[in-house]
Amino acid sequence: MRPFEPYLDPFFDTVVADGHDLILVARRADRLEALATELRRDHGVRAETVTADLTDPSAPAAIVDRVDGLGMTVDVLVNNAGLSSKTMFSDTEWDTLAAELQVMVTAVTELTHRVLSGMKARRWGRIVDLSSVAAVSPPGAGLLYTGIKSYVLNMSQSLDMELKPHGIHVTALCPGFTHSEFHDVMGTRDVADRLPGFLWQQPEDVVREGWDAVRAGKPVCIPGVVDKVSAAAMRPIPGRIGYLLGCTLNPFE
Repeated sequence: MRPFEPYLDPFFDTVVADGHDLILVARRADRLEALATELRRDHGVRAETVTADLTDPSAPAAIVDRVDGLGMTVDVLVNNAGLSSKTMFSDTEWDTLAAELQVMVTAVTELTHRVLSGMKARRWGRIVDLSSVAAVSPPGAGLLYTGIKSYVLNMSQSLDMELKPHGIHVTALCPGFTHSEFHDVMGTRDVADRLPGFLWQQPEDVVREGWDAVRAGKPVCIPGVVDKVSAAAMRPIPGRIGYLLGCTLNPFE
């Protein structure tokens, strides 16, 4: 199951290689169906589509109902929907902030909860939650993003502790800068393009490490050498220093 985040499209090739059919979830029906058609043609798998907007609080329940109606089960769940505000917290309309929380906190948690009973009954399941290396970075001024990704990281580890005895692996995938449409959608492409090339990863590399991690039962995956080194360097930073760094690296200035 795939809530929208275009750079994780390579997950499909990886998952179908392990013999799984697919349920694709996104807002844009035309792109979704085009992708499903491609996957059916190239891999000979069943690929169903569910058009849904995860900013709608009713979407997770409707998605699971649709899956049941198709007579399919969710053995692998990839929670990878992405959204971020373009302005500081106090300057952002509440509806925009609520949508960010709905997509990346509530929907992730609810979808996971709704598929777990089936996974537990079958004693097998794999869940990949898209967190970020930002989850172990200093908080950014005016941003919910780092707090949200920290929640996803901690939730995933807690669930992995609970569910591993039932044959279910949960992995928080924590990439850094990855080539995707995210920056185009959020209007930050100019800023992203000014970053040094060595900081960026290809989506195929991120997906490969994330999928290997969840299959191996690793609760956290930080893909790529640069991000591993960055995360290791940031962990020992005292809270006060992290706060000052966050002020210095204000993304809105």
